[in-house]
Amino acid sequence: LSDLGFESAEADTAEAGIRLLKQETFNAIFIDFNLGKEDGLDGIKRIKAAVPSAPPIVMLTAYTTSENTIAAMKLGAAEHLTKPLGVQDLKKILARVAPEAAGPSAKPKASASAIIAEGPAMREVLKLVGRAAASDSPVLLTGETGSGKEVVARAIHANSDRAKAPFEAINCAAIPPDLLESELFGHEKGAFTGAERARLGVFQRAEGGTVFLDEIGDMNLALQAKILRVLQEKELTPVGGSRAVKINVRYLAATHQNLAELIREGRFRADLFYRLNVLDISLPPLRDRPEDLKFLTAAILAGLGKESLRLSLSAEEKLKAHAWPGNVRELKNVLERASIVATADLIRAEDLRILHLSAAEEESTSGAEEDLPLAVAQLEKKLIERALRATNGNRTEAARRLKIQRQLLYTKMKDYLIEIPKGAAE
Repeated sequence: LSDLGFESAEADTAEAGIRLLKQETFNAIFIDFNLGKEDGLDGIKRIKAAVPSAPPIVMLTAYTTSENTIAAMKLGAAEHLTKPLGVQDLKKILARVAPEAAGPSAKPKASASAIIAEGPAMREVLKLVGRAAASDSPVLLTGETGSGKEVVARAIHANSDRAKAPFEAINCAAIPPDLLESELFGHEKGAFTGAERARLGVFQRAEGGTVFLDEIGDMNLALQAKILRVLQEKELTPVGGSRAVKINVRYLAATHQNLAELIREGRFRADLFYRLNVLDISLPPLRDRPEDLKFLTAAILAGLGKESLRLSLSAEEKLKAHAWPGNVRELKNVLERASIVATADLIRAEDLRILHLSAAEEESTSGAEEDLPLAVAQLEKKLIERALRATNGNRTEAARRLKIQRQLLYTKMKDYLIEIPKGAAE
């Protein structure tokens, strides 16, 4: 690794490695299958449990078998390779599992491993993340809802010179306009009814670090003018205050809207757009990232603590066939729900509840939180119970009304512990 210009650290045990991961940031982890008293598979488990944001893990063994390869990959390893490795082998591996570190000028400072970039579209994004991290200029992130704009914003911050300072994110679409100003700029005691004490806003809380203004296209014109002044003057006045406060922060903004169109409609300030759009990073929708789908799926399941779950071939094909209008957020929602109802460590196609929304429905839910997969499962259970009541427990007729196969109905009844009274018709 030193021959390639990388710094490295060594640990004799998984516990020692975990301590290092908590103290410093790394681009990749190489772990030996044989760790003396413990094996590498246990090491991967312990690292994933103790450091959920750990960078990609490469398992090394003296000999490779299908069993330990499958075991390592199921636990979330990015690669499973046979020793010894030459310099060129290492270079290729790092380019694959940690592309943000593979360039000749890269100094591993902080991992962007949360960004899955197996395909060319996201690899281009990673390059721009590196350039943005090397600068202190504002960045405008654009892309559809759920495409990962905040993940990219956090990666820019984590790889920048401001990484040790705070990262403050605020969703401008989720907070009413009359409260958003206080959230942004803070307020003095007595500034308004209920302001019993002074409070810092996100700009002051992020002092020395980064402010991420998510969905800035939803901000009203009056607040846009105040944001512009903060960018220009590098100072702000809290709500109810009379004295300007100097601030030192880096600005990242994001939107799923077309700001150029909003400018033409008079709903977004052109001068603010030019201030923010010093570097524009456009995130591709998930439907344009087919190479990333498998790796995103594995990463999401690992994040849910469901590393042992695997997808059947039909489930994989179902994921590939969907257009993912809700992007990565929708994929996470579908997999989280599937992880709840799956049995025997296998996600089947019927466990993947994919909603096909119309364009109008998709637009109406674009700003909503989608972190409640249980709500989907509960709704499905209620619909099944309603159909069974309406048919007096006749499963054939209930399946017809629900427009699903009878066998699938039986499976879902088992998943949701729905019982039928004895004597009810099939």
